[in-house]
Amino acid sequence: MRTFDKSSKLDNVCYDIRGPVMDEADRMIAAGEHIVKLNIGNPAPFGFRAPDAVIDTMSNNLTSTEGYSDSKGLFSAREAIVEYCKSKNIPNVTVDDVYTGNGASELITMSMQGLLNNGDEVLVPAPDYPLWTASVTLAGGTAVHYICDEQSEWNPDIEDIKSKITDKTKGIVVINPNNPTGALYPREILEQIVELAREHELILFADEIYDRLVMDGNEHIALASLAPDLLTVSFNGLSKSHLIAGYRCGWMCLAGDKSKAKGYVEGIKLLSSMRLCSNVPAQSLIPAALANLEDTKKLLVPGGRVYEQRNFVVDAIADIPGLSVVKPKAAFYCFPKIDIKKFNITDDEQFALDFLKEKHILFTHGKGFHWDEPDHFRIVYLPCVDDLKIAMDAMKDFMATYKQA
Repeated sequence: MRTFDKSSKLDNVCYDIRGPVMDEADRMIAAGEHIVKLNIGNPAPFGFRAPDAVIDTMSNNLTSTEGYSDSKGLFSAREAIVEYCKSKNIPNVTVDDVYTGNGASELITMSMQGLLNNGDEVLVPAPDYPLWTASVTLAGGTAVHYICDEQSEWNPDIEDIKSKITDKTKGIVVINPNNPTGALYPREILEQIVELAREHELILFADEIYDRLVMDGNEHIALASLAPDLLTVSFNGLSKSHLIAGYRCGWMCLAGDKSKAKGYVEGIKLLSSMRLCSNVPAQSLIPAALANLEDTKKLLVPGGRVYEQRNFVVDAIADIPGLSVVKPKAAFYCFPKIDIKKFNITDDEQFALDFLKEKHILFTHGKGFHWDEPDHFRIVYLPCVDDLKIAMDAMKDFMATYKQA
């Protein structure tokens, strides 16, 4: 009998959606057990709601957005994105340089498929948002991980980046604000990355979907604003800042100097056309959403949910012997460190599984973000403080006696 295996292109793709921890969580949920999910950045289950103006705009446009749009997206949506780019000092972006997508995730994969040949390399941070590594690999390339330094507030290690650039390197991925660490990179670090890209003629890939979720009076600096003479591919969207993760509403902008990338641009156009277009009703709300940033800002100041939940989790982790964390400056993630000697931890996935089974709380282990050591895990602090307190009390109780076999 003929059998069908998965494509060999997927053999080296590691995208930590499945695995024993998620399989066990699914089994427990199917059995009627309640699981507290601290593993995914999806605001909706935790009582967050999109601004009414955004929802109303989409509702009012439903009957006029029933057909396909241009493969790049609605003109009005792309025009609003261009204006947003201007507000961020992102240079040389016209409506023709903007591609809307079913979330930024689709466009990340598209950007790699349009560029890479077998054996090409792309520098990707560690820890990373794992879709980047998966997308590079699926496109036939090799993801070379550069280290982000926990001792330097999780900033990229510039010397490590330098050491890993070869004649096969095509680009550098910068995730800022960062998932999973919540880091926000300062200007001087970004300028050094830009200088390396300039010196080696590399493309910059700027994943900036959390750029509107910045706290403590800090400012996000768009990578492309520092590199007008280079090609920067910038990614953004509304899933996080406007709390509409399920609407699948993202975009990609080709910024800066595109004169040496005509072939790459043609490849992106071809791939964009092949999927016809992204979700048209979701595109229709982009202008209204980008005109309405105040509701997001209210979440990020003292008294705002994201701000208060961040502070609670950081303080709670500091109160658990054997755990520590760098206080995140943006997004809604933190990446605590475990004293692996204290707990005899050699397998962080097993640690996550043990915690899930005993306390019915789900988080993602560090290796799910291509972090090699078994000494970190990611917490999503989207649940309300009352629920976070239950989770963190459970973690403190668990860590008081845990030893890995």
